Amino acid sequence: MNKNTKTYVLLGGVLLIWGIIGFRIYSALSPDEETLAFTEEITFKPKKAITKDTFTIKADYRDPFLGNFGVSSKKRATKTTKKKTVNFPQISYTGLITDQKTKKHIFFVTIAGTQYLMKRGNQQNEVTLVSGSSKHIRVRYKGVVKTIPLQNATL
Repeated sequence: MNKNTKTYVLLGGVLLIWGIIGFRIYSALSPDEETLAFTEEITFKPKKAITKDTFTIKADYRDPFLGNFGVSSKKRATKTTKKKTVNFPQISYTGLITDQKTKKHIFFVTIAGTQYLMKRGNQQNEVTLVSGSSKHIRVRYKGVVKTIPLQNATL
C-alpha cells in the first residue's frame, strides 16, 4: 500500500468513529417521545419475616497458648439461700463478769427460765455463745445466729 491509500483508510476510520460518537450525543440530547402501551399497578407485598436460628458455642477445649482450659462463659447461678426460720427458746442477757487478771468475760445468760454462766464457745440447751460485749451477745441455735441486747440496760 502506498502512502496516500493508508491516509485515506485512516481518515475514513476516524470519520466513522466521530460519526458514532456524534450520533450518540445527538440521540441523548433529543430523546424520542415514547408512549407507554400499558400501565401496571404496583402493589407492595412485604416479605415474610424469617426467624434466625440461634446456637451457642461450647468452648471447653484446652487453650493452645496458656495450656489450661478456658473459663467458660456460663452465667454463674446465684445461690439464693432461704433464711432458716428457727424458733429460739426464750434467751435473755443479764450481765457479765470480767476477770481482772486474765481479762476473760463470763456472761449471765438466761435460757428458758434457767440462768447459766457462759464463756465464749460454751453450749447450754443447744445454744452456743459465739461472742459478747458489755452491750450485747451473739448466740447460735441450730445454725442460726442471733444478737441479744443487754436486758434492762441503762443508757
